[in-house]
Amino acid sequence: MNEIHIIQALLTFLQREDSSDDDFNQLALEIFAYQFAHNFPYRRFATQRGRTPLTVKNWRNIPAIPINAFKDLTLSCRPTEQITEIFMTSGTTGTVKGRSYHSTLEVWKKSMLLNFRRRFMAGRDRIRMGILFPDTVAMPNSSLATYLKLAMKECGTPDSEVMVGEHGLETSRLFTALEQAEADGEPYALLGASYSFVPLLDDMQRQKRRFALPAGSRILDTGGFKGQSREMGAEEFYASLSHAFGIPRSHCINMYGMTEISTQFYDAGNECCPPVKSGPHWIRTRVVNPLTGDDVPDGEVGVLAHHDLAHFNSVSALLTEDAGVMVPGGFHLLGRATGADAKGCSLTMEAFLASAQAQS
Repeated sequence: MNEIHIIQALLTFLQREDSSDDDFNQLALEIFAYQFAHNFPYRRFATQRGRTPLTVKNWRNIPAIPINAFKDLTLSCRPTEQITEIFMTSGTTGTVKGRSYHSTLEVWKKSMLLNFRRRFMAGRDRIRMGILFPDTVAMPNSSLATYLKLAMKECGTPDSEVMVGEHGLETSRLFTALEQAEADGEPYALLGASYSFVPLLDDMQRQKRRFALPAGSRILDTGGFKGQSREMGAEEFYASLSHAFGIPRSHCINMYGMTEISTQFYDAGNECCPPVKSGPHWIRTRVVNPLTGDDVPDGEVGVLAHHDLAHFNSVSALLTEDAGVMVPGGFHLLGRATGADAKGCSLTMEAFLASAQAQS
């Protein structure tokens, strides 16, 4: 299949309500063959492991690349001069950032919107939004900025606003919007990076401010704290959000996403922590031993590996550095891998670089 056929097949597949494992497997193998043919570092890695389109018959055996490879190699099926969008990870100053290359955002946007409407909008067509994150003008290579821009454009009301300016969060403007939502009785949604909420919560506590947002209001946070704010445990964080805005924890949704894939995971609220995370039918998750790539026994902790069909221009199979455990309905995200699992991720990365940088 060429890129045009891959894109059309994906757009059709995404529109379905669900898919069988056989249907997922068939498309996964076709995309693997496309990536094997056109993504040369990945082809060398897969070949060294004896995994080729001729030998792989099941998506679980498609080799997953370590997430740090996006910092060291150009993982793209299309030449970089033909790339329309590059998303970059949020590395600290002076560190190498991972790059995710997109020849088009058509599939990325369709994946994001279909999933966002089902998992966050709760049946509403539009809701007034306050975005606690810089816009795409300030952060043109941020996948989260692009995600939030698309959410506001397609699912926000006309009076939705980005509440972050060049000097940071514009608290007074946000408070005015929240007061108006209280007065009007119309549901309101706050969306942003997890760390964006922490200084807001601290400021509200100093000012002794609380809001009682109307029924149906929602919060979406993502990305953790990344040294941008003080750390908060999940229980404290979601209890504080619920208390400050009058939104039940069942309506405080965490989105788990990453620059290196094109699909996001959601939970159904944070009444209990950790909640169950799950994705749509075009992404599958395994919990693996990072050294062998094999699934760990059910109920045991391992490293999360995602297979995202929507990430077609790069590599669909990704080995993260996140620890997790499979549970009914999805998985529990347990934070960064530590100990033997973390060492296994590092060794897997070394093996990937050694094979990917070898001469053809």
